Amino acid sequence: MTFALIGSQSLLGREIRDIAATSSPALELRLVAAAGELPGKLTLVGDEPALITGLDAESVAGARAVFLAGSAESSRQALELLDRQPGPVIIDLTGAAEDHPHARLRAPLVESEAESEPEAPAVYVVAHPAAIALALFLRRLQAHHSIRRSVIQVFAPASEHGAPGVEELHQQTVSLFSFKSLPQAIFDAQLGFNLLAGYGREAPIALADSELRIEHHLATLLGLPGEGSRAPMPSLRLVQAPVFHGYSFSAWVEFDGNPGVEALESGLVTASIEVRGSDFEPPTNVGHAGQSGIAVGAIALDRNHPRAVWFWLVADNLRLAAENAVAVARQLT
Repeated sequence: MTFALIGSQSLLGREIRDIAATSSPALELRLVAAAGELPGKLTLVGDEPALITGLDAESVAGARAVFLAGSAESSRQALELLDRQPGPVIIDLTGAAEDHPHARLRAPLVESEAESEPEAPAVYVVAHPAAIALALFLRRLQAHHSIRRSVIQVFAPASEHGAPGVEELHQQTVSLFSFKSLPQAIFDAQLGFNLLAGYGREAPIALADSELRIEHHLATLLGLPGEGSRAPMPSLRLVQAPVFHGYSFSAWVEFDGNPGVEALESGLVTASIEVRGSDFEPPTNVGHAGQSGIAVGAIALDRNHPRAVWFWLVADNLRLAAENAVAVARQLT
């Protein structure tokens, strides 16, 4: 069974290629160039050579599903093409298909087994990685200890804007050291050595829009049936951090009672949640790069509130989105 991957050279596309080749059983991928990528290039999927084809009807014909992992432009082109040529299921990691009439939000790492049953025909939109990370965390907490309310600061990496975001942060950092003007096509502001509560007016995507998208996706994921489904929505604030990869979260959670740090640590542990106890250093976005799920640490009681606890979370945004997309694809086999 073959899956087409549009945007195989993007950061998300490379992550999908890695997971598809190294997990068992391996997925057979057909690589398709996104806008800005050159077809005809020879590359590797795992240890096997693969040719990147152009985006046309022939490149997606016969595919069980099509991953959208490239630019917004290539995703729109692919959606128009697939609307004229129905057949493959769409697995969208870019958000381009969110307004499609058949779109359904997916996050297999969060969903219960009953909820994970695939439907056809469908357009599957992979939930925002920050929403997946927070849903994993809050639902697991709620399953063991009733949450009254929570406030979470979300620190976003430049890689949420793909390779252009990473390159702009890199160039800004270099330019600051050499006293040159700063490139600002993505953030329209200085991100290097800086924290941003909002982008400049000329930025193609507003930070507030990303914050709303995370909120909407998280509300949907918290409402799914299964363990921890009654977790209340947190108050969120999204901040752009001067880091290349990986989300970090500072979470303040108030419970109905005081469960204690040890009970919280033991209750959080799952296959998708690594917990760093007080004997270990807190997790970092750099240290968690390439890892599945999320890591939680620096769990500490709030000295000024008897029922509140602080948590520090990290997640690899690219890996988390890609592993959920591949999980959706595996449900179609």
